[in-house]
Amino acid sequence: MSGNEASAGGLGAVMDIEDFAAAIDWQADHAEINHAPCTARIIRALTKVIEGETACARRMTSWQGLSLKDAMPLRIAGGLHSLSLTGADDRLVPVYSGEITDQAQVSQLVCSVIKTHDHTLLPWFDGPPQTNEAGRSASIMAGLLWLAHQLPARFELFELGASAGVNTMLERYRYTLGDTKVGSASSPMQIEPEWRGGRGSVPAAPDDFEILSVHACDVAPIDLSDEASALKLKSYVWPDAPGRMARIDAAVSLAKDNPPNLVEMDAGEFVEQRLAAPQTSGTTRAMFHSIMWQYLPERTQDAITERFEAAGKRASADAPLAWVALETDPETFRHELKVRSWNGSEDDGKFHTLAFAHPHGAWVEWLG
Repeated sequence: MSGNEASAGGLGAVMDIEDFAAAIDWQADHAEINHAPCTARIIRALTKVIEGETACARRMTSWQGLSLKDAMPLRIAGGLHSLSLTGADDRLVPVYSGEITDQAQVSQLVCSVIKTHDHTLLPWFDGPPQTNEAGRSASIMAGLLWLAHQLPARFELFELGASAGVNTMLERYRYTLGDTKVGSASSPMQIEPEWRGGRGSVPAAPDDFEILSVHACDVAPIDLSDEASALKLKSYVWPDAPGRMARIDAAVSLAKDNPPNLVEMDAGEFVEQRLAAPQTSGTTRAMFHSIMWQYLPERTQDAITERFEAAGKRASADAPLAWVALETDPETFRHELKVRSWNGSEDDGKFHTLAFAHPHGAWVEWLG
């Protein structure tokens, strides 16, 4: 969701929605708030789909657990989008373009497409959406620049839940963050979110600012250099946002030249591995992640937090530790950029909320 607050109860209450119709309404409202009305209409059509006799309908109505936490409506929405992208079925193209807006007509089309491609669409329910978005790296980079004025400005980074590694390549992008610019001006990936808030720009990069390395993990990583995998990633992009498609293309181009350092591994195991690796003196080791924390089991969240805080107690001025996260606040439902750091000072582990941000990077409200 955008900077708007959710209804009373926050994310925790929202994620407890198990009624199918209520979950569909919430997910559609979420899309509309984020300027994706075409996607919202596709999602609302699912309430008609379940009235049919398709295998997809049975899969949805028998879904176990929290349909919102699993992002089940977005799974099938990705599958439907893929049919248009591959040319397998063009009946929803007028819906994606905004030419057809009548909900009854949209629902009829969606039901018809699912009936035709019923078993082709079924596998899309088997895994969560891979909504890797380069625009989110604007907030991560802003957090790193802020840290570079508190800690050593040379960074060893690692990312959790990297999906295809789009944000793992953040050091190769060009950023315009208010009045602050950083990164190669010739990069095919130009990140320039709308800068909001009136709190000034991100601090400029110190002369010695450098990202020395970036490692990443995901339980089901996507290979951007593989055409079919890249197409699947595009399928999860809301068709209302053509700019996001262009960023995927730029990321594919960069990955083909030099793939991101991405491994298939559980997030908890990966954190343990990265924290155990030797740290170069005079560098800041920082973990980052974006819009993925809520999908981790609570036990994994707790294990990562415990390991990180334990490592923080061993941090020093020459070998500090930092945690940069762009995630959804469970009380306000804002997407917030939060930073914690450890270097042996009295403020070790303190939370700093630096910005609010659009979930796909369209804007950043800098708090500084």
